[in-house]
Order: sequence, then structure tokens, then C-alpha cells
Amino acid sequence: MSEINVKSDPSVKEKFENYPEHIRPKMENLRRIVLETAQEIETIKDVEETLKWGEPSYLVKKGSTVRMDYKEKKPDQYAVYFKCTSLIVPTIKEIYGDLFNYETTRAIVFGLDEEVPEEALKTCIGFALKYHTIKHLPLLGEI
Repeated sequence: MSEINVKSDPSVKEKFENYPEHIRPKMENLRRIVLETAQEIETIKDVEETLKWGEPSYLVKKGSTVRMDYKEKKPDQYAVYFKCTSLIVPTIKEIYGDLFNYETTRAIVFGLDEEVPEEALKTCIGFALKYHTIKHLPLLGEI
């Protein structure tokens, strides 16, 4: 595991602080999973944590943005978002099937009482963080 440098926009901390109290630990857990995944990928040295479309977002060189959020209009769920035109969510569906709930080709959605399958989610987040180096591989390199 390599050390990574996380450059965090102060507005992200504020965003996390403003999540409802029962949601904040879930969002912090997703953040932890993203940063641990980045740290486990040897080629990643820097992670930019910022807000895109008002959502906590994680960017790395040669990767595709990973976003996450909880939206009050859908109070029973929270999600990890990927670029909808990428092969990420279609590949996740092919590999993991109904292990996850999906929002079209853009997100993995979790219910508030749902256990997050952490190792599988790390694989999915890894697809995004390495996307531009693996997008040409069958199933993004999982076969």
C-alpha cells in the first residue's frame, strides 16, 4: 500500500458536516472506501477531493471521477456515481449482477439499512480510479 496525497477542498468538509446525522457515517464510510482504494493502487499518488455538482468527488490522474451523495428527495438511499457514458457501471452489472442496486449506467445505490459489500465496492471504485488505463480491456481487466 502506497502513501497518497489527498488535496481536499474545504467545501467538502462542510458538505459532510451538513449531511443529516444518520447519513453522515454512511457518507464518511464511502469516503474511507474511496481513499483506501486509491491508496491500494500503486500508480496513484495524488487524489483531489472536491465538489462537483455539489457532490463530494474524487479525481485522480488517468482515472474517471467518482462522486457520492445523499439526496433528500430520495431519503431512503445514498449512492456512488460514475461517469454515465463510461463502461464502469455496465461492467459492474456484468460482474456482480444483483449484488448491487443500480441507477441506470451512472450509480450504485445503497439503502439506508443495507450492508455495503466493501471488497466488491473497492473493485468497482478501482475501475473508475484506473479507468483510462483499463478501459480497453475486456471487463476492465477482471477476466
